Amino acid sequence: MNVGEILLTVAVACLALGVSAGAGAPLTGWLLGRIARRTEPPEDPPALEPEPTAAEVLRGGLWIGILERFAITGCILVGYPAGIAVIVAIKGLGRFRSLDGHANVSERFLVGTLASYLWAALIGLGGLALFHLIG
Repeated sequence: MNVGEILLTVAVACLALGVSAGAGAPLTGWLLGRIARRTEPPEDPPALEPEPTAAEVLRGGLWIGILERFAITGCILVGYPAGIAVIVAIKGLGRFRSLDGHANVSERFLVGTLASYLWAALIGLGGLALFHLIG
């Protein structure tokens, strides 16, 4: 592999990681917004204490999503798909207590997580395809 191919490979890896981490947030947010409009909660009698919103329960979701997409795409690019299992386990364990008793929040968590993971996997596979074209 010559210097040009190495630089091109590094550029493809950086581009894939950047697109995965950066563009995944607006995409996931758009999808969650579409879902929220279609599934309006039924009118319940007012509770003594208002239910926390998804944003209150799932604090840090934007940054967690950016980091998880970066890590998943990175695992695919370096050929370590088993690392994805570690990422899934860490996220599941980290959010387990937050989701307990919040049905609508857990749906949002699952949809957002799956959309985020699929986006990261697609970008990672696209980066691999470009790697194969380079060398």
